[in-house]
Amino acid sequence: MESGGGPALSLTWAHRAEQSAHAWEQSHARGDVPSIWPYGLDALRDHAAVEVVDLPAPGRLARARARLSMGPRPVDGLAVTWDENTAYRMQTLHPRARFATGVIWLTDMIADGNVPSQLIAMLNRAEAAWVLSEAQVEPLRRALGPRGPRVFAVPFGIDSDFFGPKPYPDRPRIVSVGNDRDRDPATLYAALARVLAVRPETEVMVQTRSDLVPPEGVRVVRNMPHAELRDLYATASVVAIPTRPNLHASGMTVALEALATARPVVVSATPGMEQYVSEGRTGRLVPPEDPAELALAILRLLDDPVSAAELGRNGRLEVEHRFTTQIMVAALVKGLLHRVEREGVV
Repeated sequence: MESGGGPALSLTWAHRAEQSAHAWEQSHARGDVPSIWPYGLDALRDHAAVEVVDLPAPGRLARARARLSMGPRPVDGLAVTWDENTAYRMQTLHPRARFATGVIWLTDMIADGNVPSQLIAMLNRAEAAWVLSEAQVEPLRRALGPRGPRVFAVPFGIDSDFFGPKPYPDRPRIVSVGNDRDRDPATLYAALARVLAVRPETEVMVQTRSDLVPPEGVRVVRNMPHAELRDLYATASVVAIPTRPNLHASGMTVALEALATARPVVVSATPGMEQYVSEGRTGRLVPPEDPAELALAILRLLDDPVSAAELGRNGRLEVEHRFTTQIMVAALVKGLLHRVEREGVV
């Protein structure tokens, strides 16, 4: 993959300015956040010569000029973005003749009947698009059509050093974490009410921005820094992650962080989630929007801490072997190099 001793790939990583890679790197040096760069993409430097570009939010004039094809001329060189919204921002502000991007939200937007034509047109100019859920591959290919970019799946990964294994706790505690649009706080709270009716001694901590009123006995925090979140996982005997039906495997980040901490998870069995949580081996998969099944799965783990701890240990090994940021980035680079190796394009 290398020629003349240098990397076979040169690229620009373009990301949102409000998530500055430089500021993130400083926070990582203090031990406050996982990975040197967001999403562990600092590992790209093990495979490629990488330039980092900050993308501020485009103003109305920039968006209007882009819609009228009056924006800046595309520049050469391969650029990579984490998701489709960042790619759209890049192509509005600093368009690239060659780019590849992750796709997270589009497949669920289309499934809900929302077909963003401008976003699809932008993606059809990409060289490649990757997803983090196998369930997204075919829907995205259909959306982009036969002349669209190459679509491939990459396993998500987390910083398994930052989220290290911890001894299993000696008292029951349920933890639930997450804010994205497909989290299901209504199902979570209904399930927790059932659990607390049977096991009132159980401590419950939920990190959410939902305005729903939690059941009595549930403590809610709206925001939590990464380092505190890591410590919170360590106090859990089970981590619950209910989500609404979706294709992008909402909840996989929390699931992997919890598994890396050696904690069993109970998560909604949405398409693609089985890639990350193995039923009966690292956690429990339950039907989405079913508080009774969610509560039952949680109670079974609370009632059998020996088995719960074993699931957590299995989960830690699974993360180490399949779901680190290094493994994710290696798979991403392999996908990006597909065209380089086939056509000799760098």
